[in-house]
Amino acid sequence: QNMAMASFMGNSGAMFNPLTPGAFGTQAPWANAAGGSRAAAEPSTRTQQPIMTGTGVLALKYKDGVMLACDTLASYGSTALYRGIQRLSPVGDYTVIGGSGDISDFQRIKKLLTELNCFDESYDDGCRMTPRDIHQYLGRVMYNRRNKFDPLWNQLIVAGFRDGKPFLGSVDLIGTMYEDDVMATGFGSYMALPLLRKAGTEMSKEEAKKVMEDCLRVDYCRNCRATDVIQIATVSAEGIEIGEPYKNSSYWDYEGFKNTNFRGPKSF
Repeated sequence: QNMAMASFMGNSGAMFNPLTPGAFGTQAPWANAAGGSRAAAEPSTRTQQPIMTGTGVLALKYKDGVMLACDTLASYGSTALYRGIQRLSPVGDYTVIGGSGDISDFQRIKKLLTELNCFDESYDDGCRMTPRDIHQYLGRVMYNRRNKFDPLWNQLIVAGFRDGKPFLGSVDLIGTMYEDDVMATGFGSYMALPLLRKAGTEMSKEEAKKVMEDCLRVDYCRNCRATDVIQIATVSAEGIEIGEPYKNSSYWDYEGFKNTNFRGPKSF
């Protein structure tokens, strides 16, 4: 606890509060060493487009909690560069976030949430931030960066379970926020969302897992930025469970895949 408090103390002894205006994505007060800050010496830049990206994240409520799922591929343009990137991350004791979009921006968001959780724990008052609090905080972070014309290029899903109630919310790069029973980001919002809505929410954990696997299989077969290695996380009354990545089954022995001869009128 003392170490947690020390990490938020500046040279002047004042505490750095990540909830104060201007703290979102900015340097901490102690970052300015003698000789001036590095930001003052370098030109201001803006990310024009995401570089290293992850594809869609899926989420749904089931009878006993909330489930999230995504694959583990990070693509550099059209190159499948990193195949073991985990994009589901716990926040505190009640919340898991999943992110699609720029990987480095998602890492920045995870760092902000780690600082926020550390600051929350340092009070030691028995009151912890709820999943809805995390959702609201991320909405303010994304909207703040959008107003600086320097957005964090992500679409986030916040899932949680506290006091017997599941929570599922979404935030995009311009700060748009909403809550729903099923959610999907990226390419999954086109392919998987209708399947999630058809499945509903009155199902067991095993049934929800099968729905997620089916949706990610559909996404993998149609999205060249997806992979068949997936990861699933659940948040329930038992706590947070983030499973290890595993290979999702797929089927490629259709007759149309076997016979690749051209079957149309040739123009040459």
